[in-house]
Amino acid sequence: MLSKVLVAYGTTNGSTARIAETIAEVLRKEGVSAEAVPARSVTDVESYDAVVVGGGLYAGRWHKDVRRFVRRHGRALAGRPLWFFSSGPLDATASERDIPPVPGVQRAMTRLDAREHITFGGCLEEGATGFIARKIVSSGKGGDFRDFEQIEAWATRIGTEFAAASQES
Repeated sequence: MLSKVLVAYGTTNGSTARIAETIAEVLRKEGVSAEAVPARSVTDVESYDAVVVGGGLYAGRWHKDVRRFVRRHGRALAGRPLWFFSSGPLDATASERDIPPVPGVQRAMTRLDAREHITFGGCLEEGATGFIARKIVSSGKGGDFRDFEQIEAWATRIGTEFAAASQES
């Protein structure tokens, strides 16, 4: 029976944290015990029945905390239901079409037998940290492109899968 889900995330400016928290909140509404935790803070995944892992995309790579998390806990993750998400495009493309995982995420999906990956729009607003992030915002190319209806629908689908798996157990 699937009962406890970890939503581990890597974020620099908090945008991906909000996505992870939304996913955990929706899963709880679906009757699943779920918690969103920064990937760098997770010391063990053994107490979780399933894991959702998400990271912001920076220069075509997942956030470093998430890459480290997947390497460190790879063996335990491979034995659990596993979903991946990325956040990053600073435009509406993630809401308009499916964006495939970047190569590093695709390799991790294959290695760990992840069930699915989805890319959500990103968010980069005034006050962002990092030289490049500040330049993007000051050039007028920032903004909030997260589609919370899309995020909630994806999390609901995961919750439905948990419910079905729990009934089979």
